[in-house]
Amino acid sequence: MNKISIIGAGHVGGHTAFFCAQKELGSVALIDIKEGLAKGKALDQNQALGLLGINPLIYGSEDIADIQGSRVIIVTCGIARKPGMTREELLKINLSIIKDVSQKIKVHAPESIVIMVTNPVDILSYACMRYTNFPKNRVLGQAGILDSSRFLYNLSKELNLSSADINTMVLGGHGDTMVPIPEHTTVSGVPLLQLISEDVLDVLIEKTRKGGAEIVAHLKETSAYYAPALSAVLMAESIIKDKNRLFPCSVFVEGEYGLNGAFIGLPVLLDKYGVKEIIKFELPSKREEELKRSFEFYINKINSINF
Repeated sequence: MNKISIIGAGHVGGHTAFFCAQKELGSVALIDIKEGLAKGKALDQNQALGLLGINPLIYGSEDIADIQGSRVIIVTCGIARKPGMTREELLKINLSIIKDVSQKIKVHAPESIVIMVTNPVDILSYACMRYTNFPKNRVLGQAGILDSSRFLYNLSKELNLSSADINTMVLGGHGDTMVPIPEHTTVSGVPLLQLISEDVLDVLIEKTRKGGAEIVAHLKETSAYYAPALSAVLMAESIIKDKNRLFPCSVFVEGEYGLNGAFIGLPVLLDKYGVKEIIKFELPSKREEELKRSFEFYINKINSINF
């Protein structure tokens, strides 16, 4: 049986574990250093799985060595954003946590594929790759699926149409520089730009970019967790089941789209080896410039950090 480990049993990690088990992707190890947290959530979730007719699949532990044998590791540990806090302001605290976790992943699960969820995800994905020394196909960040879900939701509400009929993608960094791609968005095959005005579209793009902060403002003490968790699980599912799905994910670039040396959200194929391929397609010049500006923000951040 495949094994998935989730490091961090907070809101995101706990829901990630349950979604993995609900999809029956394999056995799930839920890890958290806080005494009893992972074990308590695992017990509760296994009881819920029984009501769904699914055999217990989740194991809770405080020992990170229990990630041994994992095919996929989803990293959700670290602090969440508070109201008024940007993802980048999380860096100082979460970088030290990810350094420690990455070094332990290298020891206990050296063949695993790592999906980073902790923010700022693009920078911490880079840090994880550095600290594990894993090849670039085995470290990737969850962001683009989440950002795309927010753009999808905003479009669905504005157009009063089912989200099931909308296909869209958001690229770039996971933050205020993210790049929704309306020019490649369709509604049951109809180009989005035939259905919506540019002024309205600009408002929806900005709303998408601020989508995480809007949720934080409502929740006060935490950030989003349902959509981030499910987004990571969809990535894990494509890897574990070798589904070869095309998703926007944060990946390390070496010349793709004219970018080099950092993680950024791009369209990628995910198969059993992790990142199979970064897909190249033509972007309108406006979106190409936005993508470059987004990348420059993160490469500058990385260059300023003493790893």
